[in-house]
Order: sequence, then structure tokens, then C-alpha cells
Amino acid sequence: MTATDSEPKPETAAPPGSSRGRARWSRLAALALERRELSIAVVAIALYVYFLYTVTDFASPDNLETLGTFIAATAIIAAGEVFLMISGEIDLSVGQVFAIAAFMVVWFHDAGIPLLLCVLLALVGCAGIGLINGVITTVIGITSFITTLGMFFFLNGLVLTLSHGQPSDTPGEGTYTKIFGGGANSQIIWAIGLVILLQILLARTRWGLHTFAVGGNLTGSGEAGIKVRWVKTRNFMLASTLAGFAGIIEAVRITSTDPLAGGPNIMFAAISAAVIGGTALAGGSGTVVGAFIGACVLGILKDGFTLQGISAFTFDLILGLAILVAMCLDIYVKRVRARGRL
Repeated sequence: MTATDSEPKPETAAPPGSSRGRARWSRLAALALERRELSIAVVAIALYVYFLYTVTDFASPDNLETLGTFIAATAIIAAGEVFLMISGEIDLSVGQVFAIAAFMVVWFHDAGIPLLLCVLLALVGCAGIGLINGVITTVIGITSFITTLGMFFFLNGLVLTLSHGQPSDTPGEGTYTKIFGGGANSQIIWAIGLVILLQILLARTRWGLHTFAVGGNLTGSGEAGIKVRWVKTRNFMLASTLAGFAGIIEAVRITSTDPLAGGPNIMFAAISAAVIGGTALAGGSGTVVGAFIGACVLGILKDGFTLQGISAFTFDLILGLAILVAMCLDIYVKRVRARGRL
């Protein structure tokens, strides 16, 4: 054997059709399937680029601010839904918590309470709604779908009765207004900050670990000493509090507190963002970042279609297809994992 023969030959890039190239693409595909937020991020970027080149002034500062408002409230509520859905539950009442929280601020302020304390008390009230949902679900044993559906209609009737179906002016001015939704991009800044904080909470703390454990194996979690009822109830409280905060900053932005704000539209948008972002309805998997990216996809679509003058019916059509595709993909990934191929 010569010295030349013994020297290692430099590696060359594998052509796409070779076995090594196919293996590399298979690994990339497996990563995209396993980390759903990566594939959804690619979709969000592609949609942004498409509207950037097909819609005039899509990237203008004014429109980007509008896009941020389309994304922010949905992303904040979706972050709370992620915790609940991972633990195997769902909250359909968040749309009405979104509405009543802003009215709580108005009512407390009319009673002479300082404005910041009004916001704090309103959020405590929202957490109390989540506590009620959690207790009914985990202690009495009614499914969360029925519990929160009943709470949805109860809150809807309550806010319409107490407000007499009439909107009110949102209290506040100056620095308060700029911080809590009225300032340029303040809503999306709140959304991004909360997403980062909650993703850390989900991925790096015992709260998050127990949430995944309860959603992945309810019986095993209880046998391991995890307080299953408290984990789920805490997540109900988190979801309601975030929904209330989203409603408060939205009311500040539009300077009006409307009893018809929120409702099923914002609730379904938040759940859709979580599902599109990779959170499993059956529980056990999901990320807050994925839900935020899902909210970005919905926001970009809504903003782009609005500027193009496309009917809102088309947006609902695409949203429905996106949810179905996301759920089919989730089932496919679970089956592939079960066969040991991922």
C-alpha cells in the first residue's frame, strides 16, 4: 500500500439522489415533523414574503403595526391554551373572559379605585374564573369542554346584563395608555415578552414538567405524586388571566370597552393558533413558541387578505383547512413515532 493510498480522501457533498443524500433529507424531514414549530415558521415566512411582493405597502410601518395587533391578542390567549391543552384540557370561555376583564376595569374605576389597582383586581377576578373552571372540571368531574362552554354563556349573559349591552369609554390616558396597548407596537411587545416568559416556564420549571407529565400519562403522574388536580386548575387560572389581560390591552387600544368584544372569534383563533403551532388536543405535547408562530400565520393571512380585498369567508376556509392538515400531521407523527421511525 502506498502513502497516497493510505491518505484519507476528502468528503464530497452527497448528491440528492444518493443514499447518503436521501438519508440527510430524511433526517431533515424527521426534524421538521418532530419540531412542528420549525415547519410552521417556514410557512409564516413564506406567507410574509408572498404578501410583501403582492400587496402594496405591506411592509409599511403603519401596516406592520396593524399586523402586530392582529397577532398579539391571539398569541397571548393561545399561550394560556397551550398549557391547558398540554395537560389534556381546553378552555372555551376565554373569549368571554377577554370581554368581561375590560369591563371589570371600568367598574372598579367607576368605584374610585386607582387605575393600576383596577387592572390588578380585574386579573385576580379572571384568575378566579379560571379557578372555578378548574374546580368544576377536576373535583366535580365535568369535562372541561362542557364546563367552559357553560362558563362562556354565563359570562356572556353577565356582561351584557351589567353593561345593558352598551359599550363604555376605556379609562386611562398618558403613560398608562401607551404601556397598556395604546402605544405603537405595545401590544406585540407584550405578546413577545409573555411568550418568552411562558416558554421558559413551560420548558424549564417544575410547573411545565408536571404539565407535560399530566397530559402524557394522567394515571402515572398521580402515582408519581404529582398533584394532578392542582396542575390542571393552575393552568385554567393561567389561561383565564392571560385572556383577561389580552382583553384589557385591546380595550385600551381601541379606547372603547365593548360587551360584544372577544367571543367565539378570538377563542377559536387562539385554539387554532395553538393547534397549528403543534400543540396536541389530546395532550402531552406543544410549545408556546409554536402557538405564537401559529398566531403569526393567522395574523399574516388576515392582514394580507384584508389588504387584497379578499372576503373573510376565504380566510375561514383556509383556516379550516390549516387545522385539518395540522391535526392529520399530528396523527401521522404519532404513528411514525410508534413504529420507531422517528
